Amino acid sequence: MTLRTSFMSAVAGAALLASGTAAMAQEITVGYFLEWPMPFQYAKVQGTYDEALGMTVNWRAFDTGTAMSAAMASGDVQLSVSQGVPPFVVATSAGQDLQAVDVAVSYADNDNCVVAEALEIDKTNAGELAGKKVAVPLGTAAHYGFLKQMNHFGVDLASMDIVNMAPPEGAAAIAQGAVDMFCGWGGSLRRALEHGNVLLTGAEKEELGILVFDVTSGPADFIAENPEVVAAFLKVTADANAMWADPANRDEMLPVIAKDSGMDVEATAATIDTFVFPPASEQLTEKWLGGGAQEFMKGVADVFVEAGSIDAALDTYESNVNSGPLAQANEM
Repeated sequence: MTLRTSFMSAVAGAALLASGTAAMAQEITVGYFLEWPMPFQYAKVQGTYDEALGMTVNWRAFDTGTAMSAAMASGDVQLSVSQGVPPFVVATSAGQDLQAVDVAVSYADNDNCVVAEALEIDKTNAGELAGKKVAVPLGTAAHYGFLKQMNHFGVDLASMDIVNMAPPEGAAAIAQGAVDMFCGWGGSLRRALEHGNVLLTGAEKEELGILVFDVTSGPADFIAENPEVVAAFLKVTADANAMWADPANRDEMLPVIAKDSGMDVEATAATIDTFVFPPASEQLTEKWLGGGAQEFMKGVADVFVEAGSIDAALDTYESNVNSGPLAQANEM
């Protein structure tokens, strides 16, 4: 059985599931990131989502998760794949009614801060970052990691010149010597590493409680009105993740994912090999959507409040996680 045939067998069931509500909409728009290669892109290119949902699925690329939030607030985007937890928390803390419906990816080694090599600063002398200029995409996973690392090293944030830059801009800035440190992810992180070094590895960050994962998110009202459509979408995503988990499919999927990501195959492999895509059954456990994600969101919000990045945190983020569609998809 080819990958295409395997996908189509999954689509048949997903399409039946979505058919009850698909008639309510002719198309949806889904946000994602370029230079952020994931298995779902194989299904995206094959048109599997369109067939499973029984409608046209438009795809719109973004630079940051905060931009995704704005697009969902305006109604231009109905779902966002791989939105970072920090921008999700920033939006929901401000009153935007968003819900996370799955764990898109975990990637402790693919979101980090890089110090310009000329400074010769690493974890042994990180205190010397005081007074330095740093490019940070505010309200993102990179911002959260930056705050936690600076707190760990005892660097006074008030002493730093923090500039809000999307990762591509930040990578260009550190390459030009315009900033002393870059924080970001994906292809931008790889380019920044050509000009500097990280302070902490992914494993070292996790030891400090700096988890890094993204979610698939959407406006709560859209999810409530279209649960079968969302479940069908998540089913296709889960099937693509399962296919990628089988090494036998790598050679067929990788070039497709690379092209859709705007990357060459070598860079795509280097990036995606640092990613973990938890299966739906694992996502539904206490570690993730069963409670762990909600607790982590609260922790992120509290850190942002302490840093003055947001005015206040919610008492709980339990209502901002909806595992219903994923549980439905997992039973298909």
